[in-house]
Amino acid sequence: MPLFLEIVYFAAAILFIVGLKQMSSPVTARRGIVWAGLGMVVAVLVTAVGLWPANFVLMTLALLIGGAIAWSTSRVVPMTAMPQMVALYNGMGGGSAACIAALELLHPEAEHGLTVLALAVLGGLIGTVSFSGSLVAFAKLQGWLDRSFVFPLQQLVNFGLFTLTFLAGIGLLVYPQSEALLLIFFLLALAYGVMMTLPIGGADMPVVISLYNALTGLAVGFEGFVLDNAAMIIAGTVVGAAGSLLTQLMARAMNRSLGNVLFSAFGAGPQEEGAAGEEGEMKEIGPVDAAAMLAYAADVIVIPGYGMAVGQAQHKVWELTELLEAAGVKVRFAIHPVAGRMPGHMNVLLAEAGVPYDKIYDLEDINADLPHTDVALVIGANDVVNPAARTERASPIYGMPILDADRARNCIVIKRGRGKGFSGIENGLFYADNTRLLFGDGQQAVARLIQEVKRF
Repeated sequence: MPLFLEIVYFAAAILFIVGLKQMSSPVTARRGIVWAGLGMVVAVLVTAVGLWPANFVLMTLALLIGGAIAWSTSRVVPMTAMPQMVALYNGMGGGSAACIAALELLHPEAEHGLTVLALAVLGGLIGTVSFSGSLVAFAKLQGWLDRSFVFPLQQLVNFGLFTLTFLAGIGLLVYPQSEALLLIFFLLALAYGVMMTLPIGGADMPVVISLYNALTGLAVGFEGFVLDNAAMIIAGTVVGAAGSLLTQLMARAMNRSLGNVLFSAFGAGPQEEGAAGEEGEMKEIGPVDAAAMLAYAADVIVIPGYGMAVGQAQHKVWELTELLEAAGVKVRFAIHPVAGRMPGHMNVLLAEAGVPYDKIYDLEDINADLPHTDVALVIGANDVVNPAARTERASPIYGMPILDADRARNCIVIKRGRGKGFSGIENGLFYADNTRLLFGDGQQAVARLIQEVKRF
């Protein structure tokens, strides 16, 4: 590799790492994205120049088409569809790594040894699984597929499918230029990615998206070794490491192992006996009474969930917050690590609405304050405030850390209907003596609260 390319790749790697570091804080996250993006632009451009004139027209055309599609779709996609977009674009990265592996296996260079071929096969396997799995995750989040699909002996079938894929990969190490074997390998890997993701319930999508992000980074890093491309190696390794850490943190926030997330089909079927039923009835509250409870409170903690995203209520929530603060009410926001459909989903929505970062608290920083809070306002959240996680050993979410909304002096839950929510688990909070439910779409319900609060 020419010295100039090595220097530029090293500079791009520094930009990647600096950008990732700045993304660790909401205050500097935007700047971090710009720096990391600049690093990627520099790496892509210098690579294209270094390959001049080979396939320059095709590369330029692909970059222009891909860039135009990404720019146009990212500007118009609603925030509620952001998890789908993340899953889709992440899948494209895994698919790209798989395509590189396919080309290298069909036309291996003479100096490629067994180790390089093994990395190509491994990167192709991981990238293909990430590609098809991410597409299934996208379809689930988009509502095109049922939340989960389970059939008898599914895990045994998946294990057999993975074994066949692994054996096909071993065969490629012996016969790397076999087109038939290569086709079988990638078809099996595609099928495994689909089958592995189908049984995973919607409540686990944040962990799944994070996992496939890590797998895509790992695949890109492996293919970087195959191509002897330092930028791919560094970028893939950084993404793989960051995604792996985030996946572990997300799983730990649910008090579940990664294996349990992937293979337990959480939320896929009927709940175990004793975990589904709740005694009592939901107690409804009207917007006038709810507004009075909020206006005369000293301390309010808002707990947002995916229902806020679906109703696009974040701007109305911030408007309500400003009204309450003007009346002397202390308002804070409590965020559970797995609230929403992707890591940091609620933080992104609140930031879009202009909520200051110092009003947003993580679970471990605010949970101790909830028992002393006058009103906990839950907007479209379910599992992350479900007391069954503390009390019901038969519940699938038993042991998961939750936001203790049920321990607040009063709790108002904005909910679209009387159903069990996205994961299908009954929530005892909705039946608690200190809980009142305000039924309706998130944005419309908060808008009614705003109108009534203005009267006080």
